[in-house]
Amino acid sequence: MTRSVQFRTLPVFGADERSVSEVVRGIMDGKTNNTGTVSLATGNTTTTTLFDDRIGKESLLFFTPVSAAAFTDAMPYGAFQDSTNQTAANTTTAYAITLNTTDYSNGVYLSNNSRMNVRNAGVYNLQFSIQFKNTTNSSQDIDVWFRKNGTNITASNSRFGIPARHSSGDPSHFIGALNYFIELAVGDYIEIMWRVTDTGVTIETFAAGTNPTRPSIPSVITTVNYVSNKASSNIYVSSQVRGSATLTHWSNNTADKTYGYIVVG
Repeated sequence: MTRSVQFRTLPVFGADERSVSEVVRGIMDGKTNNTGTVSLATGNTTTTTLFDDRIGKESLLFFTPVSAAAFTDAMPYGAFQDSTNQTAANTTTAYAITLNTTDYSNGVYLSNNSRMNVRNAGVYNLQFSIQFKNTTNSSQDIDVWFRKNGTNITASNSRFGIPARHSSGDPSHFIGALNYFIELAVGDYIEIMWRVTDTGVTIETFAAGTNPTRPSIPSVITTVNYVSNKASSNIYVSSQVRGSATLTHWSNNTADKTYGYIVVG
């Protein structure tokens, strides 16, 4: 949707002194006929067409948020966790770490129980925290790495060592955590993979505790956030012709994300 505000103007062949004075005074007060508003298209689209007869092939367009939805617009992000125990059936198979809860999602989403997809191209920071448990009498190793679109990412593996269980027989526990930067295209997905040196090592969740009261422990927590943008802002003109312009922006599914704009030239 496009709206424009029209102020008093002058006829092509001139006007009386009073009319000229009023129009000039209006211009000095910022009342010019080159402004409007546009609401971004929804449906997880990344482009919106702006129709305005004042736009020319060489015009410059400048945007500013004017609705609450536009003011609170944020770069893409996602936060996910899992509330189940995860096991490895053997030591020679790579297993995808699963996630069953979406805490936050804005352009980053789960397409199944292990794939974190993005709707916007750019560089992302992927972070994880995994709660491991070892029930064996020996220290064990766990490899954790990333796959992009089903293919292992070169040099993305990390090896974590977890101590043997305690002399009392209680399991030992260890948190594996790190962050990793990766460039993704629209629709790409990332998975976190793992393998163990003994199947006695598991990924474990724990219920909320008492004495003192304390929260439950998810087996896995992951976050994915956008750390680069390939334009100067989150909305810009990617192409234009006389009377219209294509606006490119982050994937949008929020209603009334409205921007004011100025057409110059």
